[in-house]
Amino acid sequence: MKYLITGSNGLLGQKIISQLINRKINFLATSLGENRFSKCPGNQYQSLDITDQKQVNEVIGAYQPDVVINTAALTNVDACEEDQEGCQSINVNAVHFLMGACEKNKAHFIQLSTDFVFDGEKGNYAEEDERNPLSFYAKSKVNAENILFNHSFKNWSILRTIIVFGKGENLSRSNIVLWAIESLKKGQKLTIVNDQFRAPTWADDLAWACIRVGEINARGVFHIAGPEIFSVYELVQRIARFHQLDERLVQPISSDTLNQKAKRPPRTGFDLTKSREVLGYCPMTLEQSLAFLEI
Repeated sequence: MKYLITGSNGLLGQKIISQLINRKINFLATSLGENRFSKCPGNQYQSLDITDQKQVNEVIGAYQPDVVINTAALTNVDACEEDQEGCQSINVNAVHFLMGACEKNKAHFIQLSTDFVFDGEKGNYAEEDERNPLSFYAKSKVNAENILFNHSFKNWSILRTIIVFGKGENLSRSNIVLWAIESLKKGQKLTIVNDQFRAPTWADDLAWACIRVGEINARGVFHIAGPEIFSVYELVQRIARFHQLDERLVQPISSDTLNQKAKRPPRTGFDLTKSREVLGYCPMTLEQSLAFLEI
């Protein structure tokens, strides 16, 4: 079996590659520009601009993968409000190109999506719950999902996830867990929203699920996240407690005080029943995953 990964320089891409290497599974890593992950062999990496349809067709056509995992995306929610054209190009148009190339080459296409496709009025969402995006970023991910839903080619999967965290190499963006640990160790005061509820996802768990879906050719939508739903404020409190750092540095604030460009859903979190039963997904708790983070 052969996997092709887009966005291989990102956190999730790196975790997928590490697990494929450990399991001696063939893969081609692709990302825009040079390879920035030291564990990825140079002969298993190729630069790829997924917004270029010709490149997408050439690379996938030449490698002939059994599974394509698209981890590439613009995920900065506020930046997507400002650069809607760029967001549309990477998060939607590129998915159309990748889906077309997978159809031509009969490859299983796995698309990563987000809890932000929901409006956050309900929480603990199941795969079939109604989507209602609140931001341009969220709309772009709904539109990408719709490309798959409405396509004549049916060998695809969508994995929705929530606040992916972990440690990687040469990443263009940090994540809230690493940021919180580093800030608290410096004794910095943190103001954290207490009215947004999520189920943070250990990147290694998500990588496992991506590979597993390809392995068993599981089709359709799967919710992949951490096993607990709690506020972002509680998340940072628990990080401080785990690392025996000063919890008094963590102060609660309301989302309304931040004046963020993009609207966020107040409460998400996922019902993981389907992923547990079909994939055998068994995510780590926050504290279990923090024990693996070398900071």
